[in-house]
Amino acid sequence: MTVANGLEQVIVAETEISFVDGERGRLVFRGRWAKDLSDTHRFEEVAHLLWYGSLPSGEEKADIAAKWASEREISAGVKAVIDAIPREVGMMSVLRTAVSALETEGFGYPPTLEQAASITMKLPTIVAYCYRRLKGLAPVEPRTDLRHTANYLYMLKGEEASPVHVQALEAYLNLMMEHGMNSSTFAARVIASTRSDLISAVVGAIGALKGPLHGGAPSLVMNMLRDIGSKDRAEAWIRSKLENDGRIMGFGHRVYKTKDPRAEALRLIASRLSDSDPCLELAVHVEETAIRLLEEYKPGKKLYTNVEFYAAAVMNAIDFEEELFTPTFVVTRSVGWCAHILEAAAGRLIYPDSAYVGQLPSE
Repeated sequence: MTVANGLEQVIVAETEISFVDGERGRLVFRGRWAKDLSDTHRFEEVAHLLWYGSLPSGEEKADIAAKWASEREISAGVKAVIDAIPREVGMMSVLRTAVSALETEGFGYPPTLEQAASITMKLPTIVAYCYRRLKGLAPVEPRTDLRHTANYLYMLKGEEASPVHVQALEAYLNLMMEHGMNSSTFAARVIASTRSDLISAVVGAIGALKGPLHGGAPSLVMNMLRDIGSKDRAEAWIRSKLENDGRIMGFGHRVYKTKDPRAEALRLIASRLSDSDPCLELAVHVEETAIRLLEEYKPGKKLYTNVEFYAAAVMNAIDFEEELFTPTFVVTRSVGWCAHILEAAAGRLIYPDSAYVGQLPSE
């Protein structure tokens, strides 16, 4: 047997959901380029593609939006569970526990597309309820007349967000919905393969995403952008870092050996919206300056912008605090998890081997 630490380069399943091509910098959702879906479709439409295998027709769009919006409310029981948790407990831990409480609302085996839509629609409500409780603010109930992303921002802020902020966040959510056999998705598939319920698989995925090696927030990029502060400071700040062996955050990626297609898509959107938002304008300028100076100081290294850079730019623009970074990742990645859970639930039990390297008893 060959030991593959970390399971790198080991294929554990066949899937029709997505394709991550790290060598060529490509990301495909159900036969479509993810970058082309980022700002041309609503969150609900991309979720429909990942779950059903096709984009909704013109007639279906309104029906799906209305039907899924009706699933946003959470019960008094779930709110009571959240309220019982001490406020010093981290957001991700509270979120994990709150999602467990959804089992009282009929999420039994086998997992279904209706269950997937229900939990995905409830997650923003749970996150917003947890966040406003943490800040000592009254909860804001979901609205059915707003689309998914606009409603999420409304519940967090207590007022409707600007169209620019909705568009920027929706592009981020659409791009981050799914990304192959990552750690949290694999955890969800393992649980689903045991014929457990969808809630258990999503809770397991949340536990995996909570780890800083997987769902770590782009806080270091945020700190960098805030420290730079304005376009006129960018070049001097970056030069100082590079001349003192400092690291410019938001460049390089473990999977992508070339440009991260998600970062490329978010960059185009940020560039288009930058005239309407100074935070996005600063991010575009910092990236352009950093790439030019990295090539000057580290020629041939080809350090490309990763998605964390523009995730931080979007979070900075919409004034998200660090507590919301990873929970917002959950809000969107739940779509991919549910697609994989449904696929794995119909497959073979995942039961890998291990190589024993300890002592044996004497004969």
